[in-house]
Amino acid sequence: MPPIRFVVFIAVSLVVFIGILRWTLRARPVTQKASLTGSIAFVIVVVGMCFAKFGAIAGFPWPLYYGVPAVVTLELPSLALRMQGSEFAWYVLLAFASSPAIHAVFSFFVGRHEYLPVWHIPSLLDMGT
Repeated sequence: MPPIRFVVFIAVSLVVFIGILRWTLRARPVTQKASLTGSIAFVIVVVGMCFAKFGAIAGFPWPLYYGVPAVVTLELPSLALRMQGSEFAWYVLLAFASSPAIHAVFSFFVGRHEYLPVWHIPSLLDMGT
């Protein structure tokens, strides 16, 4: 079983990612099916994070274990949801801003730096010592 921290990272990322998809597509007259949104989120977040974790542990070069999930993050929603240009622009901006934002929150407030280990942010907990 994966460490609880990794499961928490996945859970938070899923909630954020589904929120990004829903917000990006909010102007559509028909709401996307939850099963489609959930499937896309599962592939991008859960499979992507597990692939990145495996790649890091296996010693793959970081462009591979970060690059493949990044390409899937760009392509899958735009194709599966047939995003228009403005939807895609908002999606890309929010999707790629979300990982650093999640990392910053976990690093600064909780002292967990492994979400994006290449970017160290001092912890509020460490500043008091």
